[in-house]
Amino acid sequence: MNRTSLVEKIKAHKKQPNLRFALKKKVESFTDRLFYTLFDIDTPVEDNLTALEKEFEILVEMACWNVESPCEKLWETYVAELPSILESLNLDAEAIVSCDPASLSIEEVYMAYPGFYAIAIYRLAHELYEKGFPLVPRLMTEYAHRQTGVDINPGAQIGKSFFIDHATGVVIGETAVIKDNVKIYQGVTLGALYVAKNLQKTKRHPTIENNVTIYANATILGGNTVIGENSVIGGNAWLTASVPANSTVFHTPEIKIKTLPNA
Repeated sequence: MNRTSLVEKIKAHKKQPNLRFALKKKVESFTDRLFYTLFDIDTPVEDNLTALEKEFEILVEMACWNVESPCEKLWETYVAELPSILESLNLDAEAIVSCDPASLSIEEVYMAYPGFYAIAIYRLAHELYEKGFPLVPRLMTEYAHRQTGVDINPGAQIGKSFFIDHATGVVIGETAVIKDNVKIYQGVTLGALYVAKNLQKTKRHPTIENNVTIYANATILGGNTVIGENSVIGGNAWLTASVPANSTVFHTPEIKIKTLPNA
């Protein structure tokens, strides 16, 4: 096959006119600048807001494919939400310091805790998701996923003072609802019972009420599954049905020890 024929065959199969991978890098740059603007003491807020607005205009040009959706008007309403997002994130950081005996300072939480970083990018992405600009928020949370191992869909609804400890392997689905003062550990999945495209507009993921703790590798599935407030879900538990308030749920492993016969 000659070069010209090869090029034409590849072009014939490139069928997505809006598929520009440069968008991913631009979203990552925007996300980094946004995070530094909110938290880094040496980052000038006013200058960065101007730069962020320009970066956002580029994202709109690349990712707002619906001509009837005026994405360019989102920036003013989005930027007005940043103080309240920062307030929520400060509560998340304080919850981590209060709950984790290993935390030496709140500065450590902001700079070194992958769970906090994943929550921060989720909260920043969620506001854009709510305003009807879905692709950029999805790329933002996927950027955090690659860095932390935490996969939070930007459509999830998460309340105040949320704490993800150790972080790696956590999955929180699009329609999950997590209320206030919830703590979860590594490997927790808040997922759907099964996947079908016709369920796109339905609640597929569980609801976690206030003050719930979910330990490592627990799996909670289903849109009708509700974990009642003040409950504790033990490690490796598998739940597809609701749990009343003030419950303790635990998985009992079967351990068999094989002993060698006497020589």
